[in-house]
Amino acid sequence: MGETLADCDALTEQETHLIESSGTPDPSAAPGGRRPGGRTAKVRRAVLDATQEALATGGFPTLNMDRIAAAAGVGKTTVYRRWGSPVGLVTDLLRDMAEQSRPAADTGGLAGDLRANAALVRETLTDPRMGAVFRAVLAAAACDEECARALGGFYRTRLTEWAPVVERALARGEVPAGTDPVELLRAVSAPLYYRFSVTHEELGAADAERAVTAALAAAAAGAYTV
Repeated sequence: MGETLADCDALTEQETHLIESSGTPDPSAAPGGRRPGGRTAKVRRAVLDATQEALATGGFPTLNMDRIAAAAGVGKTTVYRRWGSPVGLVTDLLRDMAEQSRPAADTGGLAGDLRANAALVRETLTDPRMGAVFRAVLAAAACDEECARALGGFYRTRLTEWAPVVERALARGEVPAGTDPVELLRAVSAPLYYRFSVTHEELGAADAERAVTAALAAAAAGAYTV
């Protein structure tokens, strides 16, 4: 997935520095915490935008708390207190990305909805900025359990948000009764993520269409029934 031992070493060194130099992070910044409002929301937006920019341009090893604070125009104490570590920044960024992602499609049919899902995944991964962000997050998740949990939470949120497209298909009789919506959706996106993160192949429209066709055929055969 592009991670290296040097990346993991950089993560360890940053966390060691933070344990020595900062206090306990604000729990409201962690996934599932209280969503801030007002000036606090503006601070969070600025910090997360700076975090995304840093990941896109330099990857996780270059994610430095002091530089994030400077780029966001926020005091260093605020950043250390609220996010605690680079992993804390990545965790909150993933939560924000899940919240801001495009809503599920409703084209009137399962095939169209799954094509929209595959197109969204492909569009995100092939975007120069967001593709770089995801590569950086994958590298961080390979080194840190907290980041891995945050990445898993991001994907679970998106799968849950898209589950209604399969539920509607079930009501229309387009797939066998008992089809698991999440498993069907996983089958659409998994080949695209594999090409992106494991084999590092280009993702074309034909790859997205192939993933949808295969998932629909497997669903019709009852592969995702529970």
